[in-house]
Amino acid sequence: MHCTRRVSEDIIWVGADNRRLALFEAVYPVPKGMAYNSYLILDEKCTLIDTVDRAVTDVFLENIEGALAGRTLDYLVVQHMEPDHSATLFDVLDRYPGCTVVCNQKTYSMILAFKNKEVRARIVKEGDTLSLGRHSLRFIFAPMVHWPEVMVSYDAYSGTLFTADAFGVFGALGGAIFADEVDFARDHLDEARRYYCNIVGKYGAQVNSLLCKISKLKIKMLCPLHGFVWRKNICYYVNKYLLWARYEPEERGVMIAYASVYGNTENVANALACRLFERGIRSSLYDVSMTDASQIVSESFRYSHLVFASVTYNGGAFVSMENVLSELAAHGLKNRRVALIENGSWAPSAAKKMREILSPLVGIDFLCEDITFRSSMHTDTDNKIKELAEIIVSTI
Repeated sequence: MHCTRRVSEDIIWVGADNRRLALFEAVYPVPKGMAYNSYLILDEKCTLIDTVDRAVTDVFLENIEGALAGRTLDYLVVQHMEPDHSATLFDVLDRYPGCTVVCNQKTYSMILAFKNKEVRARIVKEGDTLSLGRHSLRFIFAPMVHWPEVMVSYDAYSGTLFTADAFGVFGALGGAIFADEVDFARDHLDEARRYYCNIVGKYGAQVNSLLCKISKLKIKMLCPLHGFVWRKNICYYVNKYLLWARYEPEERGVMIAYASVYGNTENVANALACRLFERGIRSSLYDVSMTDASQIVSESFRYSHLVFASVTYNGGAFVSMENVLSELAAHGLKNRRVALIENGSWAPSAAKKMREILSPLVGIDFLCEDITFRSSMHTDTDNKIKELAEIIVSTI
């Protein structure tokens, strides 16, 4: 039995949730599952906007059939060829053999690469339109948000922007498809940020380009391929994207990430957090061995100041710290103030490795000389931590 919801009078959500998925893209933990969105426009020409992941094929096909209510499918718009949105493309075409795929040339090349099978296609270019009846889709290219073939589709009739992977969120929907049906800021903003930073974060310039293009449109709804549909307070979410795409922090505060084997480096990190809170500065503390790297990346985009503290290990930083910093570098974080703390009983050298990874990033400002302590926290270490807290206070 199908399970659909109306986005508007003649736009129907036909997607599906997957709560059994442990790792999105085989790397990002999704403890609350994942939503795969697809939208059906019922007009003179019935049009499907993207398909879904293989894992939810059966319910997706039932949803399309139920929403069509005996009609056939005329067009299938492919905005993004990543398999979580295109794996069921040929299942749809098999059921509706008269359907025409609407895509750009790069997308069509990817269809052939994935399936090595020709399809009936209408190739579109930037700015082309497709009339469905009352609805008319205009195609806006969004390369590297976050694949090179990506485009978004704007329906002037309803003011709906179908945004591909932009404006997505980790997590299943659980029946609430609209952002205003939940407490988004409290329950979902962290997962929206984690999604952006890890999936799209490297491509801030390209996201900015897309935001510039869509700023000229009269948008009444945002319909992403993951997460919630926005029909109210759209500026709130767009403004988050503007900050993230410019690598500007959301909050003036401190993210402290530490790697500790026997608790001594953790003790120093805790001491710094205490000194900061005493001075009215908010900080968040993370053990990189117990926290997924995607969370650290997200929090690094969130806060203005970052502190990394690591025990020395095999002549460098601890393995989980090196992994986290390499992830930050891979996602192109910019414009942060950073302090480094190292521990080592006989040859402390963790800071050198951490600095080596972070130094090439644009706009990284090291607040002070690296702080070194040996084995455990003593009076001189405490004094250094107090000095670091004062430096952070003076620059925040």
